[in-house]
Amino acid sequence: MSGATIVAAAVVIDGGRVLLTQRPSGTHLAGSWEFPGGKLEPDESPEQALARELHEELGVDADVGAIVDVTWWRYPTKTVLLLFYRATITGAVQHLGVADHAWVAASELDRYAFPPADERVLRAVRGLLGEGVQKT
Repeated sequence: MSGATIVAAAVVIDGGRVLLTQRPSGTHLAGSWEFPGGKLEPDESPEQALARELHEELGVDADVGAIVDVTWWRYPTKTVLLLFYRATITGAVQHLGVADHAWVAASELDRYAFPPADERVLRAVRGLLGEGVQKT
């Protein structure tokens, strides 16, 4: 197996809600909900890749901030290194490369099916949204 695919993803919080996007059909993990972003191109920094991906997939401009979490995950067919960044966006979200999007409160996150690699960052996002990580 070759090296891991590096992916940069955005944790965009506005008004107590976080932005989620749904993976389109015909893609790895189609139908899953995730934090928007994508793969790095050669000679791109993670921050540059994230701003580019948000523009290409959602039609928005982005200001990429601090790292929130880093996850290494091995799927049966690929290995990914996920870099999650805080980000702010300007512009209306369009569905240029995603099936759908949603602005979701911490209390609603459990209603969405996420890839297993996102489970750890979800704890951090709940904390950023003010819910904390207590689960019963």
